[in-house]
Amino acid sequence: MKILFKLIGVVFFLVIIYLVINHQPNKTYQWNLPEHFPEPLIPLDNPMSQAKVELGRHLFYDMNLSVNKTKSCASCHLQEKAFTDGLPRALGATGQLHPRGSMSLANIAYVASLNWADPLTETLEHQLLVPLFAEEPVEMGMSGREQEIINYLSKQPIYSTLFKKAFSNQGISIHSVSQALASFQRSLISGNAAYDRYLLGDDTAMSSKALKGMNLFFSEKVECFHCHGGFNFSDSSSHATEQLKLKPFHNNGLYNLDANGAYPELNQGVFSITQNTEDMGHFKAPSLRNIELTAPYMHDGSIVSLDEVLDHYSAGGRNIVNGKNQGDGSASPLKNKFIKGFDLSQQEREELLAFLESLTDEEFVKNPSHANPWIELN
Repeated sequence: MKILFKLIGVVFFLVIIYLVINHQPNKTYQWNLPEHFPEPLIPLDNPMSQAKVELGRHLFYDMNLSVNKTKSCASCHLQEKAFTDGLPRALGATGQLHPRGSMSLANIAYVASLNWADPLTETLEHQLLVPLFAEEPVEMGMSGREQEIINYLSKQPIYSTLFKKAFSNQGISIHSVSQALASFQRSLISGNAAYDRYLLGDDTAMSSKALKGMNLFFSEKVECFHCHGGFNFSDSSSHATEQLKLKPFHNNGLYNLDANGAYPELNQGVFSITQNTEDMGHFKAPSLRNIELTAPYMHDGSIVSLDEVLDHYSAGGRNIVNGKNQGDGSASPLKNKFIKGFDLSQQEREELLAFLESLTDEEFVKNPSHANPWIELN
């Protein structure tokens, strides 16, 4: 019996050692994270490396990965717009209009739910297969053309070099493509806005107006921080020091077509997956970092400016008085309990807007390591 217990103890010890080794932060990649940022949670089967990030950057900007060579990942995620595209709703390579807008990729490494209304897709490696191969709606339009992608990449000397550096002699595959693209996207860390510099001790980084707006933002008066809290200003959160992934979705009173909280067809939020009435109109609260650069707003781009966003929330929901989407969102029985409406003076509105503008990271949108490498080569 003593021998058995000793064997069990040895096995347990070895298991602990294995888990510790396999959960160690990757030492081959330098994050250079802001002091107030935790380390991202990285899949064990796709550790970060600079070689993967650089390969992923080339793939991200390569239009040859679309069916008609007119679109790259970057076409819908422009660096100067904090990796959004400025359109109300995204356009695929074949011109098909999407029901939702392109989300920002800033700090995507920290996001627990990667789409507007899909709680099932949890990794970038999985998510990016959708834009590459989805048929409804078409994005890159490469469904059934997997071998065509591999053949193209295999014939390019630059990719032969980049894949070998990133994956040694594993060869080129859709799996390695997805891992490299995911690694590049995880490298898109934004944390040097005026707000961040203020947090780290620069008392001059934010104007007095923005500081007053910050106090408003985090107050019970406007309730913004409940859905847009934490270092990334979103309650969809995942990182190495967090015990649980947080994947909340919310109805913010944007629509109420039938007085029962209904949203337009094709844009009904998590309900489209669960068919649970309580999930109608539930969408992710995106990060507010760089929000000044990512207009138009909401999942369908139906609100043009930040000033109009304040109108929406101060009214406790949007009241559409004409057209097919007519209905009073403020009266929706399904909207989030924190969207109650509030009164702001003109000065308070200006202060709140000044705070939101203080979340813009100019360094991030100009960082050459995130930029198009093919321009550098031409």
